[in-house]
Amino acid sequence: MSLIERASDKLKKNETNHPVLSKPPLKVRTDSDLSILPNNMSSPKVEQREEVNSNPILGLANRKNFGKRTTKKIEIDLENLRRKGIVTFDHSKSEVAEQFRLIKRPLLANAFNPDSGIKNGNLIMVTSSLSGEGKSFCSINLAMSIAMEMDHRVLLVDADVARPSIPASLGYSPEEPGLLDLLRDPQWKMSDVMMKTNVAKLTLIPAGKRHAHATELLASQSMHTILAELAHRYHDRVVIFDSPPLLLTSEARVLAGQMGQIVLVVEAERTTQQTVKEALRQIETCDVINLIYNKARVHGSGGYGYYGYGYY
Repeated sequence: MSLIERASDKLKKNETNHPVLSKPPLKVRTDSDLSILPNNMSSPKVEQREEVNSNPILGLANRKNFGKRTTKKIEIDLENLRRKGIVTFDHSKSEVAEQFRLIKRPLLANAFNPDSGIKNGNLIMVTSSLSGEGKSFCSINLAMSIAMEMDHRVLLVDADVARPSIPASLGYSPEEPGLLDLLRDPQWKMSDVMMKTNVAKLTLIPAGKRHAHATELLASQSMHTILAELAHRYHDRVVIFDSPPLLLTSEARVLAGQMGQIVLVVEAERTTQQTVKEALRQIETCDVINLIYNKARVHGSGGYGYYGYGYY
């Protein structure tokens, strides 16, 4: 017998003694099966988790939900705010509280009077010509004052995306997700960036992570959609945007074109008339512009006040 014939005969004998079997179906262990496993055997849970993550559809879902969270709540140090001259519920009879009562009343009338003819009147932007004039201080005071209303709630949006100052005042991290994250990623929802506070009717939206194209994001269709939702989703809500200074950034001018009302803060004895005129030219497309003459010295008290409020 030749060498090839002997090899062929050997292969036939192996197939007879060891037939090829089909692969048995995968058996799924039940709880009763697991109860009889020896102590030194590992549980199959890790393997099951790896199989789930390897699924391309489930893996995509996991990536979409990564980093998302429910609405967060922060505790504002109200006593610290009071020491800084900001309106609080426990000191609602202070001079500053009375001044902001006068400031908010026409704003609320414009926002909720159906005969006012103001589109999106509940969207209010607080800005200034230059930095340091007190716009964020006025934004927080206005928000706190409106939160005392019986019939309205307030959402304070930190739109000063380049140099946010509200986090330091209200005590939350400037790294919190916020407005720019909502604009940049369509998978974010409004509830993902909202933060409730220990002031019952006050909610916050931080500025979010800085972005090189913040101006384009604020001018985008996504921003228009967000503003429409903010303006109409809750009939009793006032939305206050703490904006960048008008003459230092382009973001403020873009935002101003989408607001129902604008409050321009002017620092007494510092901001020149020419500077104010230039700032007003930047926002002349808005129908309702209000001015707060801030840091005006109160005669006989040595303190400062918020006088000269009115329409432009």
